[in-house]
Amino acid sequence: MPVLDARDVTTLISDSGITRYRITAKSWQMYDKANPPYWEFPEGIYLENFNSDLSVGAYLQADYAYYDQQAQIWRLDGNVHSRNQLGEKFETPQLFWSQKEERLYSDSAITITRETSIIKGIGFESNQEMTKYTIRKPTGIFPIKDE
Repeated sequence: MPVLDARDVTTLISDSGITRYRITAKSWQMYDKANPPYWEFPEGIYLENFNSDLSVGAYLQADYAYYDQQAQIWRLDGNVHSRNQLGEKFETPQLFWSQKEERLYSDSAITITRETSIIKGIGFESNQEMTKYTIRKPTGIFPIKDE
């Protein structure tokens, strides 16, 4: 049984008095007595990262989320969509985020849509800002400048 079962949750997370993130979820369940303790978002999660002017710089959403409190690892499943600060869009069926290692990774198919290209691959690893990444088994359409 969850020790907390909250519905229609919106929470803000700040750092040094500055609002940095907003989490929105239809259902947030905390299992603090489980081994290991975890949080579950069975109806999905939406996370926004704010810029210094409080505009949304990046977002992440998924149909389901699970957070292992001891390992500090998020597992996001089902229609995982994200946009980084550069405006690049990421789509994958599953994504992991290690808060300890400050990295995101997946062994699933990934599609990254940039302003001038679309990259697809199987497997992905990135810094947590999703600005420096490696795609395994990449395919896609890449524009080449004629020089």
